[in-house]
Amino acid sequence: MSSVARSRLLAPLLPRISARSFSTASPAAGAAAAAAPESSSAAGDPSSAQPLPARKPLGLLNVGVLAVVAAALSGTGYVSYAYSLEEIDQKTREFRKNSKHPISDDLSGFERFQAMAYSAAMKVPVAAIEFYLDIRSQIEDQIQGFSEPSSNKLLPYLLPQEQHVFTLVLDLNETLVYSDWKRERGWRTFKRPGVDAFLEHLGKFYEIVVYSDQQSMYVDPVVERLDPKGYVRHRLSRVATKYENGKHYRDLSKLNRNPAQVIYISGHALESCLRPENCVPIKPWKLENDDTQLLDLIPFLEYVAMARPPDIRAVLASYQGRDIPTEFIERSKEHQKRVQEQKQQGRLWRR
Repeated sequence: MSSVARSRLLAPLLPRISARSFSTASPAAGAAAAAAPESSSAAGDPSSAQPLPARKPLGLLNVGVLAVVAAALSGTGYVSYAYSLEEIDQKTREFRKNSKHPISDDLSGFERFQAMAYSAAMKVPVAAIEFYLDIRSQIEDQIQGFSEPSSNKLLPYLLPQEQHVFTLVLDLNETLVYSDWKRERGWRTFKRPGVDAFLEHLGKFYEIVVYSDQQSMYVDPVVERLDPKGYVRHRLSRVATKYENGKHYRDLSKLNRNPAQVIYISGHALESCLRPENCVPIKPWKLENDDTQLLDLIPFLEYVAMARPPDIRAVLASYQGRDIPTEFIERSKEHQKRVQEQKQQGRLWRR
């Protein structure tokens, strides 16, 4: 067969072969392209494509509304930061009072119209101020419920015959117990050495209170196992603390007790209490077997309970910066020495 005849036979097949080899679309797209070759060629022409619609710029009204909202939010934030609720109420009281001023019948028509227009114009800012005060008051009440102790009188009143009894407030973790976690056994709580003798002996002289920043679901079972004989009269948990700067503080002023008769003992006393003048700091306990901190404090605390100083804060101030058990022993020795000297001088005078 000649080359001319072969080319005539292959000519009808060339468009089909080229279409299959370059087609990457679906069969439906291929059929549409075959049915409308002119439209596909026209679509491939960049000059024939329709331009995208241009974005419309924001109108002046929208920009103004956004600016007003941003200014209102900024002003509200600044006012909330700079002024208390009482100060805002005081500053806006006169403005709100003037907005409700009654319109006199003696005014002329134009003056009456001016007064009515002013009163109508003031309704929006006055309503906004009232709404802000109401919302802020509700928010502050909610925040105060979380940040302040649950009551201003956390403990019940002392009986009349116990008005002379001092209150001994004890922290829980790393003061009386230590909670430790290990993978093979989970959480376990250990009693500090001497804690049983400490509670049993001082429970005869003091009103003992455990004050912890842990939840009551943790405090109650731990204290029940720690003190089966009931020397601890009251337990205070996290809801009784004051939340401030990310920490839970023991607020001794809310105990409903005379602050001159309150002693707070903790391994983190100065870090966890808002009344450092009532604090007796001791070394935090972390499972040391030779610890004697609680037992060493018994003589000092027993002396305080028996002597009943008029203000325990003055006594604790005299021990500031010193180890109380060691300093108390030294002072006791000096006191006994002076007593012995006075007795000897009395004997000499009698002779």
